Amino acid sequence: MCERKKKMENNIVEKFRENGGYLTRKELQNGKQRYQLRRMAEENIVKRVKPGVYLLKELASTKTMIDVERIIPEGVMCYYSAWFHYGLTTQVPRFHHIAIVKNRRVTLPEFPPIQLHYWQEKYVLLGKTIQEIEGLNVPITDLEKSVCDAVKFRTKIGMDVSAEILRNYLARSNRDLNKLMRYAKAMRIGTIMKTFITIQQ
Repeated sequence: MCERKKKMENNIVEKFRENGGYLTRKELQNGKQRYQLRRMAEENIVKRVKPGVYLLKELASTKTMIDVERIIPEGVMCYYSAWFHYGLTTQVPRFHHIAIVKNRRVTLPEFPPIQLHYWQEKYVLLGKTIQEIEGLNVPITDLEKSVCDAVKFRTKIGMDVSAEILRNYLARSNRDLNKLMRYAKAMRIGTIMKTFITIQQ
């Protein structure tokens, strides 16, 4: 490889590292860099996870978190992914659970495994926060919204799982019951949330 191409490749690799291992074609400055990125994919230096989105292979084995914004723009990490992140359940998620607005059409990558949850926009935005996880800025439901989701979807995930999540939340010193109830009322589960809290206490 000539010196110029090697330097360009090194610059692109550095961009991947700065971005937590992910990069989109749009983030490259010119056609030469985009061509070099394609060559890097052909040489198995980077992995194409979906059209226009790439992952640096050397970091693939160390990453358990995905770059939500690049793979599913406007998506929010939720459900088992959020519950596990906050230590509300010991169940390791088999998928990255991402909430998106209903009726959106999204192309999923072959890897990593992602399960989409289609919610009304107000519920996707409710409790949305950005947290740094493994060097990535990840949009994720905050602690209280995650608990509300467990109660709202209790019949889907199972009452035992829902009860475990609420019990673990109530045992935390940083819980915010006022915020929890505010979210619960917004999600129309205020009464059932009060009942569940009473049972657990």
